[in-house]
Amino acid sequence: MSGAERAGTDPGGSAPGEAPILLSDYDYILPPAQIAQEPVAIRDQSKLMVLDRRRETADHASFADLPGRLEPGDLLVLNDTRVFPARIEGRKATGGRMDFLLVRERPRPGVWEALCEGVRELRPGMTLRFGEASAEVLGRSGESIVLAFPAECDVRSLLARCGSVPLPPYIRRAASDRRSPGDAERYQTIYARQAGSVAAPTAGLHFTAELMQRLGERGVRLAFLTLDVGPGTFLPIRTEDARSHRIHAERFRLPEATAAAIRDAKRRGGRIVAVGTTTARVLEQAAGRDHLLREDEGECTLYVLPGHRFRCVDALITNFHLPRSTLLLFVCAFAGRDRILVAYRRAVESGYRFYSYGDAMLIL
Repeated sequence: MSGAERAGTDPGGSAPGEAPILLSDYDYILPPAQIAQEPVAIRDQSKLMVLDRRRETADHASFADLPGRLEPGDLLVLNDTRVFPARIEGRKATGGRMDFLLVRERPRPGVWEALCEGVRELRPGMTLRFGEASAEVLGRSGESIVLAFPAECDVRSLLARCGSVPLPPYIRRAASDRRSPGDAERYQTIYARQAGSVAAPTAGLHFTAELMQRLGERGVRLAFLTLDVGPGTFLPIRTEDARSHRIHAERFRLPEATAAAIRDAKRRGGRIVAVGTTTARVLEQAAGRDHLLREDEGECTLYVLPGHRFRCVDALITNFHLPRSTLLLFVCAFAGRDRILVAYRRAVESGYRFYSYGDAMLIL
C-alpha cells in the first residue's frame, strides 16, 4: 500500500490524513536513453499521451492533434514567462572557477540569490569575479548564496553578455556542442514575454503559432498568466516524508483579463486547461476557498501534494517528470498515483522521451 493510500487520499483529491507521504512511493525506472537531450525538429510533433480519468483510457497521439482533443468553450491558460541567461561562471580570488545560477534579485538593487555547487567553499566577505564585474558574498539563505553586485552594475546586461541558457543538469552540453546555440530559442516558449525565469515552463515548449491558430478555430480560447520559474519548481525533495519539504516562493502575476476569462469559461461550462504545473499552481493558489479567481500578484507558495482538492483546474497539459519530484507529486495529486505510474510505465515501454525536451501528457 502506498503512502498516499495510507494517508487516505484518492484520485479525486480527498483530504489528506496524518500518515506520511513517502517519497519512495513516487518512484519509477527510466532508461537514461529516454531522457531527451534535444527537442524534436518541429515543436508540435512531439508525442502526446491523452490520459482520460473518467474513461480510464490512455491514448497515444501527436501534440499537433491537441485541438481535436479539446472542446469548443475550453480555455487554455499558459505561463508567458521568459527564461533569461541566468547561468554564469564566477572566479574566486584564487582563480578557482565555479558555475552560478542567478535565480532572483532581491528588493535591494544589485543583491541576488544564486545556486552553485561547492557553496560551502564560499564565506561572507569573499569577492568573486563575473566577467568584468565583481560581487561580494553576503552569506547564505537556505540552499542559495546571496551576492551583492556594485550599484552601478547592470546585472541583467552582464548576464546577456556573459551568461548562458540555464539548461537542466540532465541535458548534457559541452562548450563546443553544436546544439547549444539552438537552445537559446528552443528552451523558450514562442509566447514568452517578460524575462524572469531560470527554467522553462516546459509544457508550453510544444506550441507553435499554427497550432495556436487551429485551437482558436476550434473554439478553444487562450489566456495568459506569469510565474517566474525558480527553485520552487525544480529543487529536489530531500526528505523521505514529502510533507516535510519546504517549497521556495516564486513570483507570479494573474491579470484581471485572465481571471475574467476563467470566470466566464466556468459559467459557460467550459473546462480550464492548465498548460503546465507552474500555471496550475498559480490558478489553484489564486482560486482560494471561494473558488472565484480575481486579479492577483505576489508570491506563489502553494505546494500541491496528493490529497489536494483542485478548485480551478479541470485538465492539465504537462511533460513527463523526474521520479520523486514535486512535479510528479503534483500530477499524482491531479490524476491519482497508481494511474500516473501505470501511464509512465506505458510511456517508457512506448518509447516516449522524458523531461524538459521530452514528450507531453494531456490529463482530462
